[in-house]
Amino acid sequence: MRARRRRRALALAGATIGIALAGCARKGPPSGGPPDITPPFVVSTSPESGAAHVPLNAALSITFSEGMEPRTSGGAVALAPRIDIRQRRWSGRTLTVTLGQPLKPAQTYAFFVGASAHDRHGNAMAAPKAIVFSTADAFPPGVIEGTLEARGFDAAGTYLWVYADPRLPDSTARDFDALGVADAQGRFRIVGLGLPGRYRVWAFADLNTNLSYEPDKDVLAGADTVLSLTREHPVARDIRLRAVNPRAKAVVRGAVVDSTGDTLGVVRVVAISTSDSTRRVMVDAGARGAFELQLDAGTWRVRAWRDDDRNRIWRTDVEPASAVREFTLTPADQVTDVTLRLRRVLQGP
Repeated sequence: MRARRRRRALALAGATIGIALAGCARKGPPSGGPPDITPPFVVSTSPESGAAHVPLNAALSITFSEGMEPRTSGGAVALAPRIDIRQRRWSGRTLTVTLGQPLKPAQTYAFFVGASAHDRHGNAMAAPKAIVFSTADAFPPGVIEGTLEARGFDAAGTYLWVYADPRLPDSTARDFDALGVADAQGRFRIVGLGLPGRYRVWAFADLNTNLSYEPDKDVLAGADTVLSLTREHPVARDIRLRAVNPRAKAVVRGAVVDSTGDTLGVVRVVAISTSDSTRRVMVDAGARGAFELQLDAGTWRVRAWRDDDRNRIWRTDVEPASAVREFTLTPADQVTDVTLRLRRVLQGP
C-alpha cells in the first residue's frame, strides 16, 4: 500500500515538472525569425570578370549570396555571343552550366544573370550581373563608360549593348560585341572591347525580364554618335545616353490653393483631353491641396474645383473653381509645382 502511494506521488511530481517545463517553453521567442527581404547577389564567378586565356572547354559557374529558386534563376543565366546552355546543375548556392558547344578562340564573352533570378523566398536580384571574359591571350582593353538617363523606367539593371558599327541589334541573337549594366544612378562601364574599333551603344530595358527585346513591352534606344576607340585612346568617358519608355505616363503634380474659406465637399482636379473630351482623369486633392495626375501623351486641359455636393460634376454656376491650365505632354514628362487657385463664382446682379 505504502509503495503504491509512493509511486503515485512520484508520477504526480513528474507531471508537475512536465507542465512547468512546457510553460517555460511557451515563453521562448517565436520560431522562424524575421522574414527574408534581402535581394540576393552574385558572390563569385568562374571565370572572373576580366579574365583572359580562358580555356575553350572551361566550366562556367556562379555562386550567389544565398539559396536560389533553381528553375527561374537557372533560366536567367545566358552567354553572349550566344551559345546554348545544355545543362544547368546546382550545388547549394552555386550554379554550374554545361555549354552545347566549346567556346571560340580569341573571343570575348559576357556571362550574365538576368533580373528574373530570385532566391527561395521570392526576392529578385537588385540588378542583373554581367561577367566579361576572353579566350584570347590578353583581355581586350577598350572601355566605354557613361550615364544613362532613363525616362519612364528605372535605370538600374538596364543593359548596355555595344555593336561594332554599322551592325545593328538583333532582338534575340544576343550577338553584341560587349555588354554592360547600369546601376541605380544610371552609371555604366562596358569593358572588353577590341582595338581599334568603332562602336555604338544601345540601352535595352528588359521590362518583362525575358532577355529578348519586344517592341510593345521593352525599351531599346541607341546613342546618336559612333565612338572610335584606338590603342592611343582606348577609353571613351562621359557618354550620355537617353532612353524614354514610349508607354510611360506623364505626370502633372502640384497643389490646389483654396482661399474661399469653404469647408463643404471635396477639392478635385480633372484633366480633359483636347482631342477627345470623353477622356478624363480625375483625382482628389490630398493634404494641403496636393495632387498628382498621371496622363497619356497629348494635350490636356486641367482644372480644380470644390465638389460641394460630391457628385463628381462641376456645377459651373455655384461651385468654386480654378482657371484652366493647358499642358502638352510627351511620354514620361514630369511637370511639377503647378498651382491651381480656387475662386468663387461671380454672381450676377
